[in-house]
Amino acid sequence: MTNTIPQDLPLRNDLIGEVPYGAPQLDVPVCLNVNENPYQPEPAVVDEIAERVRQVAPTLNRYPDREHTALREAFARYLKRESGVWLDVGQIWGANGSNEIMLQVFQAFGGPGRKALGADPTYSMYPEYARDTFTQWLTVPRRDDFTLDLDALLRAMGREKPAIVLLTSPNNPTGTILPMDDLEAVLKASAEIGVAGAKDGVHPVVVVDEAYIEFRDPGMPTALELLGRYPNLAVSRTMSKAFAFAGARVGYLAASPGIIDCVRIVRMPYHLSAVTQATALAALEHTDEQLAQVSHLRETREATADWLKHQTWHGQPLKVADSQSNFLLFGGSFDDRDRIFDELLKRGVLIRVVGPEGWLRVCMGIDEEMARFREALTEVLAQLEHE
Repeated sequence: MTNTIPQDLPLRNDLIGEVPYGAPQLDVPVCLNVNENPYQPEPAVVDEIAERVRQVAPTLNRYPDREHTALREAFARYLKRESGVWLDVGQIWGANGSNEIMLQVFQAFGGPGRKALGADPTYSMYPEYARDTFTQWLTVPRRDDFTLDLDALLRAMGREKPAIVLLTSPNNPTGTILPMDDLEAVLKASAEIGVAGAKDGVHPVVVVDEAYIEFRDPGMPTALELLGRYPNLAVSRTMSKAFAFAGARVGYLAASPGIIDCVRIVRMPYHLSAVTQATALAALEHTDEQLAQVSHLRETREATADWLKHQTWHGQPLKVADSQSNFLLFGGSFDDRDRIFDELLKRGVLIRVVGPEGWLRVCMGIDEEMARFREALTEVLAQLEHE
């Protein structure tokens, strides 16, 4: 999209030259670029959603429950089932996607003179939350295998005294999981340092973004299990990914009541519409159906990773980052990844140019889509190798 902003508009100086964030939305047969669950809701779920919306439609002349209490109760029941962690309503907060959750976190704890610290490569929206809230965004590099360099992060925490330490598990775009021992080390360190621009005795908030956590292998822990021991921990979740609900835009935060109350200060009044709340409640009533394909998508991820590792580029096997998500970062040595992306797109397959140079990311689709991806990538690599 071209920039059509007139020069005489008083756009903030720091936004001049910026373009809106977003992955390409193209009408192609195989879309494997935005990490969606590719399986549509079952007809019973669609019917339940329609019925719930029909029930609230006559009340749309009134504002919705601004505390979305019923939805928070439903989130609590889901988290108890999914992770074995029981939380009170006061420990949960919902919003329009985890994007809004993260923006509210930055609004509450960031701001002029404040810093947020992450580990690169990571989700490309984090710098934009920081920019939009006048928060300084800092990162430490991950190791070559994309695992967290814990020592580097702890040193940066002590040096920079951030208000927010933001870690992602599984990490986007790499799929890397965050070990609980590393997270505990970060949480313990955060209790010993101050926050630049804050009064004495204030400590950083540690936020773990678990947007893709349902795709982890069974038995792997979640940061939710540490909430009872660390009051400065906050865990972000979403219904967009494993829950097959990206179009509904529903995310939520689990944290101490104190953190939730801080976020409530900056939320817009009635930010979750009655329709959004009804839709989310209907989907949560059908958790089994919504998550029915998660195990198959895990299997697809593992099979695709194995297949990619047997492909070559300039005589060397492709690298594939270890992933606990529904996507794979692959390549590692592509000297013109944009050309590979374009050639795949010509064949009707849309993936993502993201992450470090030399890498591409593909998310898991239905079986027929993955077959077409494999076929197209084989053609493209062979063509470019012989040019």
